[in-house]
Amino acid sequence: MDLFDLASTAKSNAPLAERMRAKTLSDFIGQEHIVSESSLLRRAIKLDRLGSCIFWGPPGCGKTTLANVIACGTDGNFVKLNAVSSGVADVKRVVEEAKTNLKLYGKKTYLLLDECHRFSKTQSDSLLPAIENGDIIFIGSTTENPFASMTPAIVSRCRVFELKRLSVENVKGALVRALNDKTNGLGNYSVKVESDALEHIANVAAGDLRVAYNALELAVLTTNPQPDGSILVTLKDAEQSIQQKALSFDEQMYYDMLSAFCKSLRGSDANAALYYMQRLVKGGCDPLLLARRVIAHSAEDVGMADPNALVVATSAMLAFEKMGLPEGLLPLSQAIIYVCEAEKSNSVVMAMDSAGEDAVNVKDDTVPPWVKNAVYGSEQDKTLAKQYKYPHNYGGYVEQQYLPDSLKDRVYYIPQDNGYEKIVKEIRKRKGKTK
Repeated sequence: MDLFDLASTAKSNAPLAERMRAKTLSDFIGQEHIVSESSLLRRAIKLDRLGSCIFWGPPGCGKTTLANVIACGTDGNFVKLNAVSSGVADVKRVVEEAKTNLKLYGKKTYLLLDECHRFSKTQSDSLLPAIENGDIIFIGSTTENPFASMTPAIVSRCRVFELKRLSVENVKGALVRALNDKTNGLGNYSVKVESDALEHIANVAAGDLRVAYNALELAVLTTNPQPDGSILVTLKDAEQSIQQKALSFDEQMYYDMLSAFCKSLRGSDANAALYYMQRLVKGGCDPLLLARRVIAHSAEDVGMADPNALVVATSAMLAFEKMGLPEGLLPLSQAIIYVCEAEKSNSVVMAMDSAGEDAVNVKDDTVPPWVKNAVYGSEQDKTLAKQYKYPHNYGGYVEQQYLPDSLKDRVYYIPQDNGYEKIVKEIRKRKGKTK
């Protein structure tokens, strides 16, 4: 067996997701917002002028594939490392080789770093000078927000491209293409996949194309051929391959149930909210999406009537992120019940919207001189600033004007008679607040 045969065998044994990986931008799936014909990224790739960048997005959305497209489209060297398994020595080796290739042959080196958010500060510092000097073109790939999870010095020297979760239609289109591809896909198997089976895989994959490819390949390879040699993949086969039972769940029903979930939270019906949460999750909905909605409603519909609702809801999302399924549904369910049973008040969202309207529409919004930052102001500003009344000198509260003259009588937050807001009214009354 020669080297060509070995390479061919290795390719045929590779997972479907790897075999179907796009080689050009024309084959790339989704992410139209950053790879359209007129996009900056597409122009830079075509001209081989792409600088250091970071691809940030959920699993299976095309981050590594996009980096490989860049690799196929450049005449430079392409090196791939993983932040989990690579150390400072690996980085230094790549940087030294990159310097040599650039100096002797004029060839650029692209370094793809998977899971780049896992790079330590020491590892990042070893890479920083090479990025700064242009010795390498850095391409990071991460599922975490790079602005929060990576060394700021690295991020500031890169352009960050955010990739979105693939749509169900994107995933279905990719699966159909894999079924028809005789070179890299499953086209040589004479496969027919029932429409509801394909729909189920695309829905449950939740935008992760790698998961969808793996499920489709498993279903095809493990389904017994029919007498004529063809393979029919049914809904039952799809359920088994992706390990989740199908529930009747089209796009319209998804949005209807999500709406019902939100309105159940607002309407204080814990039974309905819990049902729709379970129904959505078992249908393939990301539980974190529901957790975010609980947080939003804890402020929008509960608000100051029970400020602790926001704490419970936020804690539930954090707990789910740490625990995952299925245990993470426990704190999420607790938060849903808490928000449903809490006293309700929309005073927060009303105050926010009213203040937002004035922020846009009121033009004369000069800050009163006694609440200005007068440290670098004129002598007159410093004199007027002395009129400021320090509340703690008056027992914690003293009436004075903070809003601009044009808005001095405006009232945004009006506490209602629900829950904690009754206490807020009493506090205001004791302070002698007039608005």
